[in-house]
Amino acid sequence: MELRDAHVLVTGASGGIGEALTAAFAARGARLTVTGRRPDALAGLAARFGAAVVAADLSEPDAPHRLLDAAGPVDVLVANAGLPASGLVAEYSIAEIDRALDVNLRAPIVLARLVADGMAERGRGHIVFMSSLSGKAASGRMALYNATKFGIRGFALGLREDLRPMGIGVSAVYPGPVRDGGMFAGAGVHVPRATTRTPGAVAAATVRAVERDRAEVTVAPVALRVSTLLGALAPELAATVARRTGGDRIMAAVSEGQRGKR
Repeated sequence: MELRDAHVLVTGASGGIGEALTAAFAARGARLTVTGRRPDALAGLAARFGAAVVAADLSEPDAPHRLLDAAGPVDVLVANAGLPASGLVAEYSIAEIDRALDVNLRAPIVLARLVADGMAERGRGHIVFMSSLSGKAASGRMALYNATKFGIRGFALGLREDLRPMGIGVSAVYPGPVRDGGMFAGAGVHVPRATTRTPGAVAAATVRAVERDRAEVTVAPVALRVSTLLGALAPELAATVARRTGGDRIMAAVSEGQRGKR
């Protein structure tokens, strides 16, 4: 996918990863539209990169339609918006569950469905879903988040095959802990720097996924990639190891730090 002069729509652009994504695509000469719930938080991106700003709350059922009506034809969709969804499911109201599912799973699916029509007519385009290592391996106090990110992975892989004949690429990006952005930073939980990657690294991997039409890209140190593979192949063993090495305490801290932000 040639990005120069391509129209790129980035959702969830006001966070650290969203800002890095905007900068990375702008550096490739793309035209940007950025979106989030608070347009004032996106004013800096508009000023720095000449991005158009569209306010959208993707928990609202008709928000994807209104967003795309305002944005116009999209060559690259980067579905980056997401809500914190850690903690015990019993701690969530049904309304909170619905909101997490709407933003993290339904909205990306609907956006992809809507942009694919125009991409198919033009015979080009790319759709990127921002998933997580939590979309490859489950862990305690992450059941709802795991559900949304596992769902995104399955949808992305299936959609990639469906849209391949139309000249449309589909990628999923799987970051681990991200410093200065993402789940751990948002919860105020410190993790060893060696186990993290930067928002810039996530953005660079996303750009590569689009330009090289990669199905999946993981952005994490080797040790985390291995532990994630273990979690996928032997989930019961991985859960036992996590409990014995303090992983449950870390996730409890994350869910406590995210309480009230979901």
